[in-house]
Amino acid sequence: MSSVTFPGRYESLAKIGDWVREAAQHAGLDSFAVYAVETAVDEACSNIIEHAYGGEGIGDIDCSVEEISEGLLIRLHDNGQSFDPCCVPEPDIEGALEDRAGHGLGIYIMRQWMDEVHFEFSPTQGNTLTLLKRKAK
Repeated sequence: MSSVTFPGRYESLAKIGDWVREAAQHAGLDSFAVYAVETAVDEACSNIIEHAYGGEGIGDIDCSVEEISEGLLIRLHDNGQSFDPCCVPEPDIEGALEDRAGHGLGIYIMRQWMDEVHFEFSPTQGNTLTLLKRKAK
């Protein structure tokens, strides 16, 4: 397992992306799966900065990756505001672009592109998002 802590700033997203891309490649994921992991983690970290912390520079994002036999396990931890992912409405992906909301695709993208997405919230331990991407068979 490998862990790194990044400042909760938008400028950290490129470094987080580089780090998780390297881990996904090392885990043996194919190129599309690597892209899916990088995109999902970018969405998750952007949401942590914007929603959990309510802005930049308020807290850190603890990132860990673990190669497992079936693929790559990613954990993102923050100490920001928790939320209920069940209360996030499904985005309208069928409507005209001009009628769609400008936000709200992050969780949808994570759930579409990752094989498993789990949220854990604790008032004393913070928030942990666990993402699993399996290797292609």
